[in-house]
Amino acid sequence: MRDFARAHVAGRDLHSDAFPHDLWRAMGAAGLFRIGLREEFGGTGGGYRAIAEAEKALVEEGGSLGFGLSWTGHQLTALWFIDGFANNAQRQQYLPRLASGELTASVAISEPGIGAHPKHLNATARRDSSDFVLDGEKAFVTNGPIADLFIVMAITSNEEGRNRFSAFLVPKDTPGFSIVPTKPLDFLKPSPHCQLKLENCRVPSSSMLGSEGTAFDRMSLRFRDVEDGVGAGGMIGIVNHLLRRIARGLDSEQPPETLAILGELAALQALIVPVLAAVVDPLDDGRVNKDAAAQLVGLRVTVQRMMALIETLPADASLASILNDLRGSLNIARGPRAIRQARLGSDLIARARAQA
Repeated sequence: MRDFARAHVAGRDLHSDAFPHDLWRAMGAAGLFRIGLREEFGGTGGGYRAIAEAEKALVEEGGSLGFGLSWTGHQLTALWFIDGFANNAQRQQYLPRLASGELTASVAISEPGIGAHPKHLNATARRDSSDFVLDGEKAFVTNGPIADLFIVMAITSNEEGRNRFSAFLVPKDTPGFSIVPTKPLDFLKPSPHCQLKLENCRVPSSSMLGSEGTAFDRMSLRFRDVEDGVGAGGMIGIVNHLLRRIARGLDSEQPPETLAILGELAALQALIVPVLAAVVDPLDDGRVNKDAAAQLVGLRVTVQRMMALIETLPADASLASILNDLRGSLNIARGPRAIRQARLGSDLIARARAQA
């Protein structure tokens, strides 16, 4: 991945709305969609750690957090959702084609004006003979405009006032399924997003992914930790890219104030690098890392501090888009992450009182 990024991504302007389909095809030809997936399904193995390290290399060398997001989203859809919850027939049908780059996959959970909170989601899937009929809308679907296969989450029942969700594998050419273009984001370009509309969209029962009624609890909730953990690779990669660019743009004679800022940045950089292994390795080993939430919050807080320091250095207009991408990335799911951070504060108080 590092070699590919140096040869094909570095120096290319990827801060526009146009998705680089030629790069996507070249990644498939280079075997880069095989990273992290099991060998028996056409992958090269390595799991989540391999994906995180590859995203770090892609972003660090290529300088595009958005393009890294699209690649990682594709890999995690294949590994977490399909390899993790599909039956053997579904794995055989889709994983080799995802590993080769023949297919691109995307996940559709959030809905317009609602987000992904289960109490507010409305899309439904009702049984009709041996089929399910899907109706509803989805929003903020990463890679949606370039995807061939979608994992759509919908309500299949309500038990004692609580909605139960199931996930379905829906090819883009399914009747009743349509992609709705949306205004591009002003950050994380060229990663494409869209909305989806499902109107009497009929899929066979065999398209259900995992067990009926368990998709939100088993897939969606746990995926947040996987996504944040692996995504640390992209965040660390873009910070490394920024510091390298900044250092290259400075001559050897700098005032003490500038050297002090650079020294603080270098020290903070050294702190965040080990976080990647700490939060990703347990995902592959099946272990529970009780400190992962605190480490991920610490990573984001540290990166925010680093951004504030970078903005005090002599301005470099060529870095503006990268800084905008990083700023926007830090603001995604800001509410849930603020809750997580507040919970850490409560835990700190509880531990202190218990030790008094």
